[in-house]
Amino acid sequence: QVRLVESGGGLVQSGGSLKLSCTTSGPPSGFQMSNYAMSWYRQIPEKERELVARNTRLYGPTDYADSVKGRFTISRDDVRGTVTLQMNDLTPEDTAVYYCNARHWTNDERKTLWGQGTQVTVSS
Repeated sequence: QVRLVESGGGLVQSGGSLKLSCTTSGPPSGFQMSNYAMSWYRQIPEKERELVARNTRLYGPTDYADSVKGRFTISRDDVRGTVTLQMNDLTPEDTAVYYCNARHWTNDERKTLWGQGTQVTVSS
């Protein structure tokens, strides 16, 4: 079974940078990234998970939450099966658990994948 695995979270001071990565584990034949929109979400306690950045396909359109525009950049490598989130000029408001998400182009929920999350903490 294919799983998404995030890495790169940690503690950083306000104004600093972090780069999150998301890779897949499991049978290589079980996941073809080009068939998926890849996204990063984040969640803080008692709040709903919110979309941070989405890339629908390689070289395709990207969407960002207004709060991260100009600071965060999502990138993907469909050959290696990885997606990254470069986060610059971090603020304490960016503190959250960040999740990688893969949504199949057919929007079939049975094919939607989530990672286990990685904690990002920004100190003031």
